[in-house]
Amino acid sequence: MQSPPLKQERKKREDNQKWDTLAAYTAQADLYLAEWDRRKYRIPPLLEVWARALPEGARLLDLGCGPAQDSRYLRSVGFRPVGVDGTWPFLLRARRHSRRLSLVQADFEALPFRIDTFDGLWAAASLIHLPKKRLQGVLSAARALTHRGGTLAATFAHGSGEGPLRQGWIPGRYFSYWEKEALAEAVRKAGWKILFLKTVRHQERRGRWLNLIAERG
Repeated sequence: MQSPPLKQERKKREDNQKWDTLAAYTAQADLYLAEWDRRKYRIPPLLEVWARALPEGARLLDLGCGPAQDSRYLRSVGFRPVGVDGTWPFLLRARRHSRRLSLVQADFEALPFRIDTFDGLWAAASLIHLPKKRLQGVLSAARALTHRGGTLAATFAHGSGEGPLRQGWIPGRYFSYWEKEALAEAVRKAGWKILFLKTVRHQERRGRWLNLIAERG
């Protein structure tokens, strides 16, 4: 068991990693947005599968929405998404594209919503920026925001290890890579029942990914 000073030091280090990720995205927002502008938007396959099972007019939380392409799609097919991101320039871009979207700047670990607010949660390559030890807590808190029977759909980078990106595209961001069994354990401990967990290759981004759909237990 870690002593209180060691726990405090670890928390401080993890907090710094989180703020470093937000700072990296904010500093390089123009570069990031230009890259997304260059790509033709394609509806993520997991998003389509998940959306087909949602109730009509479902109220949804898009965690780490970025410039909110997925939120705009969800709204276009009759759902009521709320996009959340910590990077202000991304939300400004999202607002420029749509004045009707609900957008909130917030920290994943301090989401400003009441319990039992949402029918579902969507997290596309956003929870990968959390240190692994914090994922269970975030998923547990997010579970409380959903109605009983509500679902979570999320994508995670497949692999092992975690740490800040030292070089490459937008360095300074923190990444965690998950093995299937370890991710399943964290999800279950957070109170979710796994409905679907599959390894896929080269979906919206290069490499191997884990696609998850889970139901509030």
